[in-house]
Amino acid sequence: MSNWHAELPLLRTALSAGPFVVLTGAGLSTGSGIPAYRDAEGRWAHPAPVQHQAFMRDEAVRRRYWARSFVGWQRFGQAQPNAGHHALAELERQGHVHTVITQNVDGLHLAAGSHAVIELHGALRQVVCMACGQRHERTQVQTWLQALNPGFDPGRMDTVRTAPDGDAHLEEDVYGDFKVPGCPACGAGLLKPDVVFYGDNVPRERVAQAMACVADAAGLLVVGSSLMVYSGYRFAEQADRLGKPVIAINQGVTRADGLLAFKIEADCAQVLHMLAKT
Repeated sequence: MSNWHAELPLLRTALSAGPFVVLTGAGLSTGSGIPAYRDAEGRWAHPAPVQHQAFMRDEAVRRRYWARSFVGWQRFGQAQPNAGHHALAELERQGHVHTVITQNVDGLHLAAGSHAVIELHGALRQVVCMACGQRHERTQVQTWLQALNPGFDPGRMDTVRTAPDGDAHLEEDVYGDFKVPGCPACGAGLLKPDVVFYGDNVPRERVAQAMACVADAAGLLVVGSSLMVYSGYRFAEQADRLGKPVIAINQGVTRADGLLAFKIEADCAQVLHMLAKT
């Protein structure tokens, strides 16, 4: 663990050179009760998430996803921004944050008051029909799932683990008869959370917007991400290629360790809170 109090002035000096783009990952939301995907060594801490093609072609995969999401949303949907999210909103107001590019799908940056936010992988608060394109609030979909599955009992909620995407860990025999609604707008369309599943691509225009922000900023600050997934790592590559400093606040290894000007290995929320106060 680094002596991060000694390194905080370095971060303040870097941000004073101009606003940074901040790239956030699951490590920032752990303080809101949402677990991280990976451990400090970058290894998976949860079962593999759902794959896009499997979700689209296999009814059993969709049943599994929605049953687990139905349980997970009861906890995930109640999550509130922590001190780190609020600190980034304050740093934006102070002129130190150009844009937040988040890999998280929890919507907590917007809830905390940040305005310049690119939700790289989408947001769980919305569900989209893959046939007609109609979007529905996730809270509304929860009521439909409840109505279709009145006797669904996953067991004791306090023993159920959840993942950063709101996916609860359930035994396979629990959700075999789980019923999934179709889109009420068109009558039969397949409903999918409005997020980028593994195996799918981030929309090009979203990537282009994020790339433009990195090009316009003074540097890149990575917060709570191991950057093991290329969709986030590419921005560290871009900043380095453009000669802009790349700094990280992360407990554990990152894929970009070789590109970093320096790294603060400490709790993200605590460091950001101290940074925003001074």
